[in-house]
Amino acid sequence: MTQSHETSSENLKKLRDLIKDIEYAMLTTLNEEGELHSRPMATNREVEFDGDVWFFTYASSYKVFEIHRNHQVNVSYAAPDKQRYVSLSGTAELVRDRQKLEELWKPQLQAWFPKGIDEPDIALIKVSVKKAEYWDSPSSLVANTISLVKGAVTGKPADVSEHEKLELK
Repeated sequence: MTQSHETSSENLKKLRDLIKDIEYAMLTTLNEEGELHSRPMATNREVEFDGDVWFFTYASSYKVFEIHRNHQVNVSYAAPDKQRYVSLSGTAELVRDRQKLEELWKPQLQAWFPKGIDEPDIALIKVSVKKAEYWDSPSSLVANTISLVKGAVTGKPADVSEHEKLELK
C-alpha cells in the first residue's frame, strides 16, 4: 500500500498527538528462546515523533543483546485514563552518536545515567517504526454516556472509539 506524503504526514501527526504525553512505553523484543520479552522504557516525552522512537540505554544491557539477535521489536503505549492505546512495530538498532545523545538528553535522565552523556556505556536504541495501530476513545463521561444511550436505543453496540492501522514506511 503506497501512501501520499500528505497521508503519511497526517499519520505521523496523529501518532505524535497520541503518544506525546505518555511517559513510559513497553519495549518488546525476542529473547534467546524466541519468546517475547517486554520492559518499560522512559519515552523522553518532549521528543518529536517523526517515525522513529528513541530510548536511552546501556549498550551492554540484555535488551541490546536481544536486539542484535533479532531487530524486530514492538513499542506499546497506554494511557488508560484517556482510553488511548498505541502499538508500534518496526526494527531496532543501537546508536552511539554523541551529537544525537546531546540532542535528546533531558536532565531527568540523570536518575538512570548518573554520569550523563559522559557515561562510557550510554547509547540509544532507535526504533524505525514500520506499522502502527491505535485505539483512541474519548474519556469523558458525557461522550461515553451518549454512546451507551445511543446503543441502547438503536440496539447497536456502543462504539465511541477510533481504531486504525497505519503503514509508515
